[in-house]
Amino acid sequence: MSYVAPPLLHQQMFSLDHAAWVDLLATTENLLIIQDLDGVCMGLVKDPLDRVVEIGYLEATQRFDGHFYVLTNGEHTGKRGMNGIIERSLGGAELAQLGRYYLPGLAAGGVQWQTRAGDISHPGVSEAELAFLASVPETMGDRLRQFFEPHPDVLAGPVLEQAIQAAVLDNMASPTANLNTFYSLLGDHPSLYIDLQYAIQTLMEDLLRDAASQGLADSFFVHYAPNHGRGPDGTEILWFSQGDESGTTDFQFMLRGALKEAGVLALLNRYYAARTGHYPLGENFSVRQAPHSHAELLDLVIQNFDPALMPTLVGVGDTVTSVVVMEDGQPVAKRGGSDRNFLQLIQAIGQHFDTGNLVTYVDSSGGELKNRKALVLDDRGGTSVVVEGPGDARDGDDPLVLNVVFPGGYRQYCQAFQTAAARRH
Repeated sequence: MSYVAPPLLHQQMFSLDHAAWVDLLATTENLLIIQDLDGVCMGLVKDPLDRVVEIGYLEATQRFDGHFYVLTNGEHTGKRGMNGIIERSLGGAELAQLGRYYLPGLAAGGVQWQTRAGDISHPGVSEAELAFLASVPETMGDRLRQFFEPHPDVLAGPVLEQAIQAAVLDNMASPTANLNTFYSLLGDHPSLYIDLQYAIQTLMEDLLRDAASQGLADSFFVHYAPNHGRGPDGTEILWFSQGDESGTTDFQFMLRGALKEAGVLALLNRYYAARTGHYPLGENFSVRQAPHSHAELLDLVIQNFDPALMPTLVGVGDTVTSVVVMEDGQPVAKRGGSDRNFLQLIQAIGQHFDTGNLVTYVDSSGGELKNRKALVLDDRGGTSVVVEGPGDARDGDDPLVLNVVFPGGYRQYCQAFQTAAARRH
């Protein structure tokens, strides 16, 4: 019987061939890794202040210098930002600065740029917008206190204040209400938690109206994580808690244009410039100038980027959802997740340019949060295979293909990443 080579990684789905993944990262010269953070290189926790990152992983990113960027809806700065996590993990800011341990790339959905040295800028963002954003955390805290005033028997006093401190993320460019702590505290009051989701959704709508009254009608939008995709008007669909699933926990007030998929273009633009000295989209291009639709973003890449220089892109994320619901008697797939769109764009770029781009998925369901669906594995002939992904098993025509998956979560991913970095170095 003649030997038949297995399909290449980018042609596979739910592959567990981590050795081949490591080999690709270690040996591909023209490579660009675009990676999410929370749940990918560190565990998901209820309080973001408890996050830690391993030094070995940080050192591995340095070995990919010039070929590695982060792309996150979190932030580099602030007490809950990635820089603080790095500094605490290393034992101080001085060590982080001396060793250039800061992670280069885009945060806040693409509007906060950072260099390896920790230099921060906000391309395309005005002072008026930053000033409005600075006022949002206090408003979030006040609204949470108002919500619980009629329920002193459920939550009050120091416990409530501590929960509010954990929930209100005073990010510079994407202030966020994170309800993970409240989901745990309201375990015996599920309907009240759903009411809280409604209340924070209403708060977000109020903030958008307040911004419009100050001449900032086109400045902001709301990101729900996780979510059920986007509705016909382009706004994201809130995932209300059901059963033992917390649904949407992160309500992020973000700058319009701060879309991860647009961030892919901004990072590609910088990658090309670093290699050629020329910015295909212009030196001052930012995500706020990018179109919002998948087709238009792909067209912009096709029209402006030299195919001969296009790198193999490896996208890494952990938040991809889908659920099939019945509408008018017909099954309809609601697809979402904050990593879905940027991973799907990376996939489409690879298909057009024939560069073998990889979509890498890290199973973060083993963390403290209950809004992730685990990969389902089965043992077949002594070999583990993935039989069900993070989406709805009934969603048979999901366009996003997860090429390589890490069922062991961030620890398994980081180990493979470090192995690839050591070989590449």
